[in-house]
Amino acid sequence: MKKLELAVIGQGRSGKDIHGRYYRSPENEYFNVKYVVEQDEFRRKVAEEIYPGCRTLSDWRELIALGGVDLVVNASYSDMHYPITKELLANGFNVMVEKPMARSLYECEDLIKTAKTSGALLVPFQQTFFAPYYLNAQKIIASGVLGEITQINISYSGFARRWDWQTLQKKMAGSVYNTGPHPIGLALGFLDFADDARLVYSRLGRALTSGDADDCAKLLFTAPGRPLVDVEINSNDAYPSKTLKVLGTRGTLLSDTVSYKLTYIVDGENPERPVQEKFLQNEKGDPIYCSETLLKHEESGEFEPGAVFTGAVAHVYKETYLALTEGRPLTITPEKAARIISAIDTAHAENPLPLIY
Repeated sequence: MKKLELAVIGQGRSGKDIHGRYYRSPENEYFNVKYVVEQDEFRRKVAEEIYPGCRTLSDWRELIALGGVDLVVNASYSDMHYPITKELLANGFNVMVEKPMARSLYECEDLIKTAKTSGALLVPFQQTFFAPYYLNAQKIIASGVLGEITQINISYSGFARRWDWQTLQKKMAGSVYNTGPHPIGLALGFLDFADDARLVYSRLGRALTSGDADDCAKLLFTAPGRPLVDVEINSNDAYPSKTLKVLGTRGTLLSDTVSYKLTYIVDGENPERPVQEKFLQNEKGDPIYCSETLLKHEESGEFEPGAVFTGAVAHVYKETYLALTEGRPLTITPEKAARIISAIDTAHAENPLPLIY
């Protein structure tokens, strides 16, 4: 299998520690790192050490003149995702762009149009859709064991402060732009990206951040005939809930990124309780509470630790390779990523925060 040539822009946490971890792993059967673009001289030197034979550049524009790569991975600052990706697409480069793909629905649609015009491939990097805990939840939901799904809670919360560039609105930062594409993407995924799926409520605020961008958020999504999906992204939650809870008419799934447990009832195993309009009482005539012990079934399991940053990332790159070499479709298309950004943009429009920096 011939490896394709790749250039990566940015050697921050994503470029070096998420994408880079994959490039250096045995799972990488598909790409060779030919160029690394990074403004910082020290990081360029580190890149030359960890990717022997690669060439480092200080400016992404040099790629346009050099060419010779099959894919450019844009892991730059969030506010640079759109302009860099647009210019590369317009020059015929295939681009994988980190989340968030862009700032607004307009910018996303502009990237999609640019890619179609030039014939380039645009790949949104949304690896969480291939995380074991999400795939497991979708499998359990599809099995019907939980009955009709009534509500899904997704929590990406903790108790911590930030004071880096990811706290500044001018850098297109904050929890919803930075972390939000993961839980918001999954929320729309649980709604099957239905055309009538909508953000029906949003609230953004600041709690512990040193900057002026949001670090606490609540968003509600739903669609006719589908469950309510409750998304929380909070920095001030000292007692965070599990990552995922799925409630159905016959049971509940509770999951985080490393394990899950499932409790449900089976039709016919618990006798029907006819409604009694009169108050309930025991044999002595004393009032009693409406209660019983249900016959329940329980399951549990574990996922590979860190799989969202290993196997899930590898899956995105394998899909990208097959899209480039065989024309296979992507699971998470630019159009789906645009739906995610549209929800984020709407939440910001509904909850404007004052600019301080």
